[in-house]
Amino acid sequence: MKYDFTSIMDRHGKDAMAVDGLGRNPGFAPDPPKEGFDVIPMWVADMNFPTVPTIPEEIIKRAQHPAFGYFQPTEEYFQSIIKWHETRNGVTGLTKECIGYENGVLGGVASTVCAFSAPGDAVLIHSPTYIGFTMSVENIGRKIIHSPLKQDKDGIWRMDYKDMDQKLKDNKIHLAIFCNPHNPCGRVWEKWEIEKAMEVYRANHCVVISDEIWSDLILNGHKHTPTQSVSEDARNRTVALYAPSKTFNLAGLIGSYHIIYNSYLRDRVCAQSSKAHYNDMNVLSMHALIGAYQPEGYEWVDELREVLSGNVNYAYDYITKHFDGVSLSKPEGTYMLLLDCTQWCKKHGKAIEELEKAGWDVGVAWQDGKMFHVPYGIRMNLALPLSRVKEAMSRLDQYVFHA
Repeated sequence: MKYDFTSIMDRHGKDAMAVDGLGRNPGFAPDPPKEGFDVIPMWVADMNFPTVPTIPEEIIKRAQHPAFGYFQPTEEYFQSIIKWHETRNGVTGLTKECIGYENGVLGGVASTVCAFSAPGDAVLIHSPTYIGFTMSVENIGRKIIHSPLKQDKDGIWRMDYKDMDQKLKDNKIHLAIFCNPHNPCGRVWEKWEIEKAMEVYRANHCVVISDEIWSDLILNGHKHTPTQSVSEDARNRTVALYAPSKTFNLAGLIGSYHIIYNSYLRDRVCAQSSKAHYNDMNVLSMHALIGAYQPEGYEWVDELREVLSGNVNYAYDYITKHFDGVSLSKPEGTYMLLLDCTQWCKKHGKAIEELEKAGWDVGVAWQDGKMFHVPYGIRMNLALPLSRVKEAMSRLDQYVFHA
């Protein structure tokens, strides 16, 4: 491969929550490992790979100019986004008027929720549920109604359209958050599935917030379908949220964007996000996106997807063969695994907290799944060199599941 996905980066002392945050937030962050074990960071959803070199090059080039005053997004910024979506997802007809800056995808979620609901109103979200949705929606005083995803006979996560429709009607809901691809389940929704979901939302007069931050990280030959692309109604009903942050490991720089075709939706969201004067772009974040969406970035992401596919395949095969009582569905996108340890815990008389702690003690810093509404769940980040994934599986085998 042209780019480096095998070196083990030392992130200690570099402001990385994934390693320096262990033990600092009990109930959220894993505990530090016992003496003799180094940390394998598998909880925070960022990557342990160096990003594509064009990003730091672009940032450094801009930083060499000694003035950082007020600025406006450049034409290159907008054209980089338009070309990225046209090339990667076949999007046509996107103009810069439809693109707006967001201080993070969750900031865009919060602004849209506030624009189209009142305190105390309900919002429909699928479960398992990304903890960021839970915190952002509840923090602004809205109520979450969950429509659980269900696994079919092949273990594939599916939406329950009847349940969605009933929940929307029973609770008089007119706002929904749709995760495409889904975090933490890793489903890459097929076009027909999105079409059926959008028909349910249309029938219930819902504004749809589509979180597509994971849309570049599609695995093993699957294909991302933008929610707005499935119909003209979807195009006009949806606030879609994107960012280079998950794709290129830029979360610490802050910088996301929305795509909103419908002018009414766009005006409401932009008005709401402007009220607190928080939603202003950082000049270095702009140049980071421009650096990411260079030809080298296209090539880097293709290599990354190949690496992540291999990591997921290895971990899935290892867990299904060696950890009896642990079930999981192979992710089609993202780099997260969601383990269901219900049967293992019951068989061994262990609480899920005991199982999690056993992993933390040997440096496998995986994440508690209860916060994602999975009672016996554990979420694992596989965006590490394969050697680290193999080491994590070995430690879990030796010290945790067969101790």
